[in-house]
Amino acid sequence: MRIMGLDVGEKRIGIAVSDPMGWTAQGHSVLQRSSLTKDLAKLRELCQQLECELLVVGLPRNMDGTLGPKAEEILEFGGSLQENLGLPIEYWDERLTTRSAERVLIEADISRRKRKQVIDKVAAVYILQSYLDAQNQNHRFDK
Repeated sequence: MRIMGLDVGEKRIGIAVSDPMGWTAQGHSVLQRSSLTKDLAKLRELCQQLECELLVVGLPRNMDGTLGPKAEEILEFGGSLQENLGLPIEYWDERLTTRSAERVLIEADISRRKRKQVIDKVAAVYILQSYLDAQNQNHRFDK
């Protein structure tokens, strides 16, 4: 089952996809946001092309675990996604994923300009990979 991970921001959506076995996440692309209708249409098209069966959406919790205004916006966007794409949605705690992604890109000596172009995609990989790791860990203990 292929899974798509999303790092949803105001200007861009970072997109990652899993391998068909659901073990690893790979960066796919960055969607420049325009309108909700166009964003949903593009995500629907990608999900169909990639045969995704589940969407994992990063949920920006506050450091104390509570949900703030940004998280509420993401939940609303996720509701629109589910309604329009007809796919199940899972929310995944995305605290510090962008910072982690930025740290990795800085360590790789990626220029500030290039970092801006890929940071959302790298953050989506972090979100999806942590989700996949947790799912695979749970399956290991279930057996």
